[in-house]
Amino acid sequence: MKISKEQILDALKGVKAQGSQEDLVKLGAIRNIVIFGKEVMLDVVTTNPTLQAKKKLEVDILKAIHEHAYEKAVVKVNLIIEKKEEAVEPPKAEMLPGVKNIVAIASGKGGVGKSTLSANLACGLAKQGFKVGLVDADIYGPSIPIMFGVEQERPLAVDIDGKRMIKPIESYGVKMLSIGFFAEPNKAVVWRGPMASKALNQLLRDTNWGELDFLLIDLPPGTSDIHLSLVQNVPVTGAVIVSTPQRIALADAKKGVSMFQMDEIKVPILGLVENMAYFTPDELPDNKYYIFGKDGIKDLAEDLEVPFLGEVPIVQSIREAADAGRPAVLQEETSVADSYLSLSAALVKQVQDRNKNLDPTKVLEITNMDGCS
Repeated sequence: MKISKEQILDALKGVKAQGSQEDLVKLGAIRNIVIFGKEVMLDVVTTNPTLQAKKKLEVDILKAIHEHAYEKAVVKVNLIIEKKEEAVEPPKAEMLPGVKNIVAIASGKGGVGKSTLSANLACGLAKQGFKVGLVDADIYGPSIPIMFGVEQERPLAVDIDGKRMIKPIESYGVKMLSIGFFAEPNKAVVWRGPMASKALNQLLRDTNWGELDFLLIDLPPGTSDIHLSLVQNVPVTGAVIVSTPQRIALADAKKGVSMFQMDEIKVPILGLVENMAYFTPDELPDNKYYIFGKDGIKDLAEDLEVPFLGEVPIVQSIREAADAGRPAVLQEETSVADSYLSLSAALVKQVQDRNKNLDPTKVLEITNMDGCS
């Protein structure tokens, strides 16, 4: 009697794969069949490496072939052990415990004042009575500790429900964390993308933030692994893009907006901020000199149909306040402080409108994105 592969496969349709309700054929576990006369050689995949399981599967295969194909067949079964792939849990989509809104502060390029804006927005929100947190996610160039005058501080560990958590540093009513608190001051942080992403995840999820109305994330300039890690780890309420009005900065600001608006990400743009909008010398308080161009970001916001939150001038006191470790918004009755407070109020309104009119943001559920590296 001549045996065919089709007969062997039909016979094996009655053999269930271990740990499954499906048969070996349907699961594709039969990798190879070789027939020489009455001799049948099979390569069969199994995920159970135990001797007992392998023996049972071999007996089931022999029995099926002898009963349903050819009773005198000489069957040799070669079992191939493949490790069962463990299911990878997608990122958890819930907000951080106790945190109502997560706002990303981003810029298309460096040197446009993103960290200065982050510090002053945080303090401005706190000054208005909100509970605020701030994460310095600029892993390679952390500056928030200096701007708050706490560069010598070191976060402590606290026990929360049996789990060791990081207690954030608090200054001017803002809870904050930065890689700068953990790295040596005079040494560069030289990490590959996965290490930096892991550090961001720890700053976010291994920290006892408590109850917060806003958690601001000061992102690195450009578009990087850190940005993708953020939207993979937590559902971001919205993003604020800051830029100077000059043409080259505007081109990068567009890229920043485009990244958050990608179909895979879909983080709402809460607004654009024009930094270093103009210069007014003390001796000529009524004069405005538009060193980097006029209304560049305002016009860009109109073109992209996203909100324009406001502008901040070039003022020496902003730089001095940052160097002194006391953000300029904390100054009493100054035009600079008023600018930042106005921006903070505009941000609050945009967040309220966003939460009223849009569904909560979902975390990014894919790990590899072409064009985002």
